[in-house]
Amino acid sequence: MVERGRRVSAANVASFDIEEHFRIEAAVGLNCPAELRADYATRMEAATRRLLAQLAEAQVLATFFVVGEIARSHPGLVRDIHAAGHEVGSHSWDHRRVHRFTPASFRDDLRASKDALEQVTGAPVFGFRAPTFSVMRETGWAVDALADCGFVYDSSIFPVRHDRYGVPDAPRGPFVAQGAAGEILELPPLTYRVGGVNLPVAGGGYFRLFPLAVMRAGLRQAARAAGPNVGMLYFHPWEFDPGQPRLPLKRLSRWRTYVGVDRTTARLASLLRAFPFTRAIDAVRAIRASGVPLPRFRVA
Repeated sequence: MVERGRRVSAANVASFDIEEHFRIEAAVGLNCPAELRADYATRMEAATRRLLAQLAEAQVLATFFVVGEIARSHPGLVRDIHAAGHEVGSHSWDHRRVHRFTPASFRDDLRASKDALEQVTGAPVFGFRAPTFSVMRETGWAVDALADCGFVYDSSIFPVRHDRYGVPDAPRGPFVAQGAAGEILELPPLTYRVGGVNLPVAGGGYFRLFPLAVMRAGLRQAARAAGPNVGMLYFHPWEFDPGQPRLPLKRLSRWRTYVGVDRTTARLASLLRAFPFTRAIDAVRAIRASGVPLPRFRVA
């Protein structure tokens, strides 16, 4: 794709948010016994290693946004992710939404997770994803914190309407997110524009519930869009573990969490065969090398 004589980047990114199942937003406030937490931690590592094997078979490099505490509890797993050539990014220190912080305490959280991951891998951490995509209008101050802490890009702003997250008027493709003083390159999760609405098709429950053709259509639409394009997908290791113990969630949350978990491995294999993928940081570098200006969007 060419714009005004300059090459414009188009890429797909398979990203994985690495956290134990008990940390999910739907489980906040639940009393999860220590024995069950330990089981979920063991299953998280096993599921992540199965994903690593699947990616290796498909010869695909991905981006793993890892909770900082996992760098302490499972350093060998994080080192192996990095050693396989994948990118390691931050998914916060302990998977709390940005809403639960002040600007100062959020900076502390960012620094703790970034430092722990860098100590384990011996490589810089460039990217961040907030738990539950919780960089929103009311937490737009997070943009300044991310810039202050040295992150190169973020992937936390979902341009959709949702009861837990979303900035529906944000750009659908890569853009420069502006805070009060700082700014950062934003790689929003994939959406499919249909009927004047941004349909979320990037992963999670949408990957498990919608026909796979919807995600495929979203990836093709993103590739056709003007300007630099990144089809950002996201998955979680617990979504690839249908045998895990079920959390005692409310009916809607239970359905959202567990629908389709028995078909995720096959669906991911189909995507990896059908589309090329790269790491998020490589997509960022290609965008910068293209020299094409990005839209600017003030979050706060």
